[in-house]
Amino acid sequence: METCHLAWPFFEQSHRQLAKALEEWLPLVAEEIEGSEEDDPREAACRWIHQLGKAGWLRYCVPKEWGGVHESLDVRSLCLARETLAQRSGLADFAFAMQGLGSAPISFFGSRELRQRYLPGVATGQRVAAFALSEPEAGSDIGAIRTTARRKGDVYILNGTKTWISNAGLANFYVIFARTGEGRHDLSAFVLDADTPGLRVSEQIRVSAPHPLGTLVLEDCRVAEDQRLGQEGQGYEIALATLDIFRTTVGAAALGFAHRALKEALRHVQRRVAFGKPLARFQLVRQKIAEMALEVDASALLVYRAAWVQDVQGSRGTCEASMAKWFATEAAQRVVDRAVQLLGALGVVWGNPVERLYREVRALRIYEGTSEIQTLIVAKHVLHEDADQDPRP
Repeated sequence: METCHLAWPFFEQSHRQLAKALEEWLPLVAEEIEGSEEDDPREAACRWIHQLGKAGWLRYCVPKEWGGVHESLDVRSLCLARETLAQRSGLADFAFAMQGLGSAPISFFGSRELRQRYLPGVATGQRVAAFALSEPEAGSDIGAIRTTARRKGDVYILNGTKTWISNAGLANFYVIFARTGEGRHDLSAFVLDADTPGLRVSEQIRVSAPHPLGTLVLEDCRVAEDQRLGQEGQGYEIALATLDIFRTTVGAAALGFAHRALKEALRHVQRRVAFGKPLARFQLVRQKIAEMALEVDASALLVYRAAWVQDVQGSRGTCEASMAKWFATEAAQRVVDRAVQLLGALGVVWGNPVERLYREVRALRIYEGTSEIQTLIVAKHVLHEDADQDPRP
């Protein structure tokens, strides 16, 4: 991993030390796990969570008081971890990211009792977290959520379906968003243990990259009031605040994929000889390499600017996060595609790093808000409209 951007003023020495230490640790455990990622991604994800927790890397996913490293979540650290992990293994990045995404609503909005109950286990890898927002008819349109939470005394009764849920069937607990009122944004968030009666995994979803995804069904799940995050009706705010943080880190994962693709392409074009000279000597090849390098650096600038804004300025950085996620994921798709083209037939051989990247990178333009949704969010900010409202036109 050439982390030349670590010299940029966005970082402190602790960030540089994190990136270096994680880069040195990763090869020590990756080879043993990587062989099983395609065959059994669920088991491999569990092994990654265990190893990341054992080595202390998951401590970056929770605040210091509950076993973490920083007083609050440090977005630059999260981004550096995801960038580094993604260069080696998309599933390792997935395992790390889901621990953060699935527990962040508790870190930000949970009562002291909920934080004590769940966050220390997240930091050690003993508790697997999941974030359950999407539904069959509600993805980027959060206001279309149909899962309901009807209050009955001091409990809520939840009914509905959640899908595209990362760690479904692996998680020890789920942060679930449900409708508690009639308005589009009258949502609340709850923490449900995996063994809650009425909560079940109805299917496992296979996708192009080896990630454990599934569908949850809630049938008369009784959830105590003290398992609610924040106030009743605050769920929309909780979802957006969490996504603002982790959209930036999605951009960092895309940056890791792009950086690895560029590295593989450089290795190939400098070694492969055609028509009597290395591919790197041909002008069209050099143009592709230059464009790839440009997009990698531009992505890094946007990602770490967004992270710096969130960490140092204390801003939610909604616009910066959307710009970073939007540009870096689209750029990574282009960079990986160029790498496949430069490698030729080798680029589509199953198991080749570039072929794997080609399957892994595509989903990043969709999850945690599609590129189209990021476009609308950025436009609202540029036009000085209320960006916290429904991003649809």
